[in-house]
Amino acid sequence: MRIGILLGLNPSDGGIYQYSLTMLQALRECKQSFPADEFLTFSSNSNHELMESLKNEGWTIIPLLPATLKRRVMNLTERVLGSRPRQTILSLRNRVATQNTQVADPESVQYNAEMENWFRNNEIDLMIYPISTSLSFEAKVPYIMAVHDLQHRLQPQFPEVSANGEWESREYLFKNGIRNATMILADSEVGKDDILNFYREVVSDADRIKVLPLMPASTLASAVTAMDQQNTRRRYSLPERYLFYPAQFWPHKNHRRIIEALGALRQHEGLQIPIVFCGAHSGKIREETFNEIMSVAAELDVAKQIYYLGYVPDADMSALYAGAVALVMPTFFGPTNIPVLEAWKLNCPVITSDIRGIREQSGDAALLVAPDSVEAIAQGIHRMWTDEDLRQRLIENGRARLQKFTSQDFRLRLMKMVGEAKAIVQNGRQLVSS
Repeated sequence: MRIGILLGLNPSDGGIYQYSLTMLQALRECKQSFPADEFLTFSSNSNHELMESLKNEGWTIIPLLPATLKRRVMNLTERVLGSRPRQTILSLRNRVATQNTQVADPESVQYNAEMENWFRNNEIDLMIYPISTSLSFEAKVPYIMAVHDLQHRLQPQFPEVSANGEWESREYLFKNGIRNATMILADSEVGKDDILNFYREVVSDADRIKVLPLMPASTLASAVTAMDQQNTRRRYSLPERYLFYPAQFWPHKNHRRIIEALGALRQHEGLQIPIVFCGAHSGKIREETFNEIMSVAAELDVAKQIYYLGYVPDADMSALYAGAVALVMPTFFGPTNIPVLEAWKLNCPVITSDIRGIREQSGDAALLVAPDSVEAIAQGIHRMWTDEDLRQRLIENGRARLQKFTSQDFRLRLMKMVGEAKAIVQNGRQLVSS
């Protein structure tokens, strides 16, 4: 069987990039368990450093798009983003199918004969999509697809999942992606419950939804020396103690309340606590959010406490985690999040949101706060900043929790899922609605 994987290999895509690398690494390690199968990689980033090593391991590397469709995507990219650098061709893939309409219709699938022929000509029997994309069902090739969250259903008040046709686009993607999948991957039992709660009517068999928990980024170091931390602080002109939050500037990431909490601590406790932000703020919503929080920081007289690093290379992320007093992540979105796992890996205690999904992910290994309460976030930061015993306890609990699901567990579970999906395809089950 010829098994393809479509990778999102643009580092600026954050969690999708890291998840793609994790899944690719697991497939590389378990490839020997499928000696009769050929693995192929589809990627819009053929220059990524991984490509050469994959070739040496016997993988077939194929460009993602035939030339005519690539031109369509590039033209759409220019209309949406102008001359700004693209996040990724994949992030716009959902819009290609509906580029001639104002709003996507979830009940009207725009099948893509060009991409179907492209995959068929490459004799693909099964596709694996670490990223949720409408290409999965539009190309009508059997597939495994990850569904990372359904926040457009859970929290449509956030514009990044609802405004300007985004809600309809996501509904088109997830309703049809879930309906037609050979197998769906959820990141947790909570994520699986969400899929069943919102799309039970299109799920023919609940056993097709498998739980594959997230892993910390494979690009992170296993250990970071004190010298590494010192060099990184010097490189970015950082103070000795700081909080850390690696996140793009979407409203749901909740940067504003962190700033307001720092302002309250400065005013009422006399604490001037630095925080390091990194992550993109391109695009209308993120640019507006970034400008808003920087304005609030100036108003509250905490602007000098903000260290914004922009995009940070993988090589520096480990030291930034390891050197931080804590990860502060009061996000409104879950159900689970990769930075929490990364912090645990690098002995960085965690403050995160006391909400469904994240609560189950964190257990006793994080200080949980109400994300809609500036006071609660401020109290959490104050405790973490001043209580070394609390920090050490959370570090130990984080290490223990991380060991409950290891990279070997991820690999073995993924290997089993791929085997099950292969059996479904080989048994000739019709998977994609016509």
